[in-house]
Amino acid sequence: MSEGPFLVVGLGNPGPSYAGNRHNVGAMVLDELAARAGVKLSPGKGKRARTLIGEGRLAGRRVVLARPTSYMNESGGPVRGLLDYHSIPPTDLVVLHDELDIPFAGVRLKRGGGEGGHNGLRSITRSTGTKDYLRVRVGIGRPPGRQDPADFVLKDFSATERKELDLLVAEAADATEELLALGLEAAQNVVHPRT
Repeated sequence: MSEGPFLVVGLGNPGPSYAGNRHNVGAMVLDELAARAGVKLSPGKGKRARTLIGEGRLAGRRVVLARPTSYMNESGGPVRGLLDYHSIPPTDLVVLHDELDIPFAGVRLKRGGGEGGHNGLRSITRSTGTKDYLRVRVGIGRPPGRQDPADFVLKDFSATERKELDLLVAEAADATEELLALGLEAAQNVVHPRT
């Protein structure tokens, strides 16, 4: 297990019109982690541009918490800039993101793998040159009927889902802390049976 610091990135789209979208659940989890760590996110400059960023401790680890302010499909540039600025290897990058292939309210941890059509992950993989980063996958489920997944992720959570959203965000934040505290395999053993 690395000593860190870890770069923890919550993916989403910028601006109030996207704030409640399913695609923004990663950013929601990042905000929860920042609140838990007592970290204020501020606009980055230079290599840390196009992000809201803060540094602190989480689960006993040094962390850089960041939310790109670029659109989802351009997340890779800001993430690469942060890795370079803080001299963090991509293996100590933790990406919080929405996941269609996990039912709503499920949370899964993994390292590497494909992007599953997720433009934010695709952009990060392209910019870092590797898929070998940690992921906290927050389940949003599949769209109903024949709805296009691209439309589904850009819609707000349903009224029913919103009743459980705070719990989901807290579960995903807990899972992130377990990952930082225990390492991937031990954290999977704790988190996966729970959700």
